[in-house]
This record gives sequence, C-alpha cells and structure tokens, in this order.
Amino acid sequence: MKKVLTGNQVVAWGVMLSRAQVVSAYPITPQTTIIEEIADLINKGMFQARFIKVESEHSAMAGCIGAQSTGARSFTATSAQGLALMHELLHWAGLGRLPIVLANVNRAMAPGWTIWTDQNDSLSQRDTGWIQYYCETVQEVLDTVIQAYRVAEQVDLPAMLVLDAFFLSHTAEAVEIPEQKITDDYLPPFEAEWKLDVDNPRAFSGMTGVDIYQEFRYKQQIAFDEALKVAEEADREYGEKFGRSYGIVENYRCDDAELIIVASGTVSSTAREAIDYYRAKGEKAGMLKIRLFRPFPLEAVRASLAHCRKIAVIDRNISPGHGGIFAQEIKSALYNQPVSKRPMLFPFIAGLGGRDIRPETVNQIIEIAKSEDYPRKDIYWIDLKE
Repeated sequence: MKKVLTGNQVVAWGVMLSRAQVVSAYPITPQTTIIEEIADLINKGMFQARFIKVESEHSAMAGCIGAQSTGARSFTATSAQGLALMHELLHWAGLGRLPIVLANVNRAMAPGWTIWTDQNDSLSQRDTGWIQYYCETVQEVLDTVIQAYRVAEQVDLPAMLVLDAFFLSHTAEAVEIPEQKITDDYLPPFEAEWKLDVDNPRAFSGMTGVDIYQEFRYKQQIAFDEALKVAEEADREYGEKFGRSYGIVENYRCDDAELIIVASGTVSSTAREAIDYYRAKGEKAGMLKIRLFRPFPLEAVRASLAHCRKIAVIDRNISPGHGGIFAQEIKSALYNQPVSKRPMLFPFIAGLGGRDIRPETVNQIIEIAKSEDYPRKDIYWIDLKE
C-alpha cells in the first residue's frame, strides 16, 4: 500500500505496524503530530495499544519504563527540552536494558527559544546507553521504526530514531506501507527474559555494591558491540523482505573519491546533489552518510575513509568548548589508524537552529576543503552572519 504521509505520521504507522502495546507520551512541537496520529489510529480501532496520557516527558519515560519492565513493547516520542527533561530516566532505561523505542524530532535547544532543527538535543544524550539512528527520508523513518524494535529487542537496549524537525517531520512524501503479515514475520512478538511478573516475583534496580557495578557497564558495552552486527543483519533482512535497505552507513561514490563529505539526516540528500555536481565536472568527490551513530560504526567508517586524502564533516550540532560532535567521533575512530589511512579532517558547523543547508552551502564546504592543504581552523563556521 502506498500513502502520502509526513515523517511524523509514518512514525505512528511504524509503531502500529510494530504492534507496540503501550504508548506513553506528552506533546511538544514539532513532535506533537506523532502522538496525535497514534491517538487517531487507536481511536479508529486500527491500532490496539494502551495510551497513557501523562503530565510531562519525565513521566512519559517513566510510563515506558514501567510498561517495558513487564515485557510490554513500548514507545514514546519527544523533542528538544522534552528529551532533556527525560534525561535522568534515559539512563534508567539504558542501563536497565529495556528495549523501549523513542522517536526524537530534532529541535534546537533553547534559549533562544526555537522550534527549528539541529542535532544538539539527541547528541547530548549520546552517553545514556541508547542506540541512535539518524534518518534521511520519510520512507527511511518508517522502515527504521520497525528495524529499531528488531535490534533493540535482540540486544536488550533502548533505541532512539532521529528525524529533522519540519524538513522531515512535517514534509509529506509518498511511502510504501509494509504489509502487516510480513512485518509480523520480520518482528515477532517480544518475549522478555527478565520482567515483573506476579507469578514469578523478582526485585529490579536495587542498591548495587562496588563489587558488581562495573560488570553491569561491561555487559552493556558488550551489548552495544553486538548491536552493530545485529543492526547490519536486521537491515539486510529488511531489504530481502521489503525491498529497501540502508546500511548502518552509506558510501555514495566513495570508491575512488579523493574528498569525502560526511553527513547525516536530511543534509545527506543535499550533499548527494553536490557530489553529483562535482562528479559531472570530473572531480573525485564522494559522501559518507552515517545512519547509525550509537553504537558508532568504527570499522565501517574506517574502511570508507581509509583511501581518501581529505574529509569534510558537516555537523548540524556543536559541543560548546570543543566543536562538532560527528567530527569528534570520526577523529577518534581514525586516531589509532596508520598515518597513511588518516585523511585530513576539515570540521564544519552549519545549519544550527534550522538554518538552511543548501547545495551552495555544501559546494562552499567542498571548495574550502579543496583549497587548503591541511585544516587551518579547529571549527569552520559556514553561513555565519557578521
């Protein structure tokens, strides 16, 4: 079935197709229409789920933690300050090894008060123990919801899928809706090994002594290592069943590229157009799209970038006092590589607070990276108003 839906609407359809049992959420722009669509689908009898209306995002995550702890497949969605309000409980879900799925519609953090997009809200939660996917298209959003449940439940880790405010959340595209029967085959009912059960009483999240806490963290890290392989396999099998797959990274015209743009989210679409423009001029340019950010795809990134001379990282975010977060992660991934496999990294910051990243913006980034033998700045700010 094909339908014209927005990015927020397809999140709701993906959650319905995944047969989530509990939705606990609080509305916040630009996420609100996800929750409205879910409520409408439940009201129409299309979606059999328990909807918990709560008074805040902190309570929304608390509701998901409680539901998931009983073995119920759970979902929530939020943006920006809402995600920040969840912060404490994101740790509880992460280290509690609860495979909740959360959709975060990227919105820049206040102040100044804004509803427009950048990645600072989700990336500020990168250490809370959640898998993170960054989506480029409305179709990819729908497919990633279903894949996120598959991966999360196989490794007992929560998963966050991220979509750009308005560029995806409120933009409508024609999307293919998977058949429920095939989706059920891909994503069978969740059976929790450890759960709250009145017939088999257990205690969870008690006081942990110094003799065992570190081992909890070790097992969490092992689960993230496993999640890389599980995510690749889940995407491969999704492609076989539904005809669409995305990889954990995408290499676009990278095989012989001397300069590679690194992008994520909707910026990837714009960068792809810029790469085609330079290829038409006979220049060897490529793009690496990072779809899976946590766990970070170290080996895939290293393999993609090992042969090129320069990389230009486009960060729609900033870690104040340091720089772009994707650039930091890629530097870290390349640090222990032989010098011959470490290209020059040019770190760019653009598009904060929803400012457009146009093809001309990416062209400017490429021209700067081409013109300099090595990075002359720790941060290259693009389209900055004087």
